[in-house]
Amino acid sequence: MKQRSEPADGTAGRIDRETLNSYLDMHLFGATNGVRLFEAAARSWVDTKHGHVIAGLEKDIAGERRQLRRVIERSGHRPGRIKMFVAHVMARLAEVNPVNPLRRKTSTGAQLELESLLSLLRGKESLWETLIALRSIDPSADGLEFSDEELQQLLKEAREQQSRIAEVISSTAADRFLKS
Repeated sequence: MKQRSEPADGTAGRIDRETLNSYLDMHLFGATNGVRLFEAAARSWVDTKHGHVIAGLEKDIAGERRQLRRVIERSGHRPGRIKMFVAHVMARLAEVNPVNPLRRKTSTGAQLELESLLSLLRGKESLWETLIALRSIDPSADGLEFSDEELQQLLKEAREQQSRIAEVISSTAADRFLKS
């Protein structure tokens, strides 16, 4: 078994800020697109009994994206301009709702739309799990900018959000897949 050697500068077990910044940039990129996909889904489901669930999640996701951006900036990092330009271009495309362009609730597009939202929320859950793991490796967690309590709360919220979308999926699946 290969053993890790500790660098002479004593940085073993410390977070690599450059790698963390890149990781956070990619999550901000995803969150930018996620906000638009949730907005598109909220428009798709507006006149249904599940519309309020998706609209509420849209507001939550937008707020969490702003929070992530503030955390990144407070750490002294500025998200890559090219990445953010591409994120905004892709977000504009997401407004068109590429998986459910006709906004039908009884189509496979609606199923894929809901599954896409669930996937976005799972990605966000992974972000918080990763930051919690990093905090446990490096308790000083230089630059993480989240307290343990905040991270645990964000993780809990991501799981609850997934549960709400999963409920919409299960309660509407028959509309899409059962013959009349």
